[in-house]
Amino acid sequence: MNIELLKAYLEDDYSIVSATNGRDALDLVPEEKPDVILLDVMMPDLNGYQVCETLKGDPETQFIPVIMVTALSGRDDWISGIEAGADEFLTKPVNKMELLTRINSLLKLKKMHYDLLEERDKLNLQNKIRSVLTQIIPTLLRTLPAEQKSVVIHQMIDMVVESILENTDSGSRENGHEGIGDICCNIINQLGANFESGPGEEENTVFLIKGNVCPWGKEEAQLNPILCTISRGIFSRILDTYDQELEVEAIETMGNGDEQCLFQLNKIEY
Repeated sequence: MNIELLKAYLEDDYSIVSATNGRDALDLVPEEKPDVILLDVMMPDLNGYQVCETLKGDPETQFIPVIMVTALSGRDDWISGIEAGADEFLTKPVNKMELLTRINSLLKLKKMHYDLLEERDKLNLQNKIRSVLTQIIPTLLRTLPAEQKSVVIHQMIDMVVESILENTDSGSRENGHEGIGDICCNIINQLGANFESGPGEEENTVFLIKGNVCPWGKEEAQLNPILCTISRGIFSRILDTYDQELEVEAIETMGNGDEQCLFQLNKIEY
């Protein structure tokens, strides 16, 4: 494989890292974390089939797309590549447009794969948190003395917010209040809600947060209105996390029979 030629084909659109033998290639992959790997079948130390098989057998690298580049065109050679786990094949001499097309196609497939994994992880997180809060907490709270209920609620709020923040790219902290309404919605919506943020309608209200899909389920919230208190607490915890001098006021909740949930983020008056 003419490495310099392939670099010339790709360097305008991609950052290129190269290796001249199979062992060096395997050493580079964990360090560089490439989006796509091009492998020549004929390499010293380890051939392309061996390198591909190793990559596809490692959970950390098995989903990186691999394009095998070969001067061989026999059926047995293609079968060997498929058995090693190759995603695509190119025959020498490599055509630039064909190379770019194959890479773009594999990158799209890779993105779709990771998007599906991300959605699966979000659903798993949703189901875990909702199961705990809708099934365990109401039963637990019924057996606790009144003075301990507040402690348990605060612990559950912290658990929910920390679990979601661990799975969220929070980015940099916003200056002032800008964007905090959207952050609140993004976090609560990971539990299955459809909340949206908008400007407040009163002088003291910075943002309104409202939605007609309850994060806990409408029936569950009506059976256990304490879940609405947890929603309010989640928003309060987010405001504290982002150093916002705002307070949360619940105006309407589906747990109390309203058609929607409506929360105000108000300036704290000192």
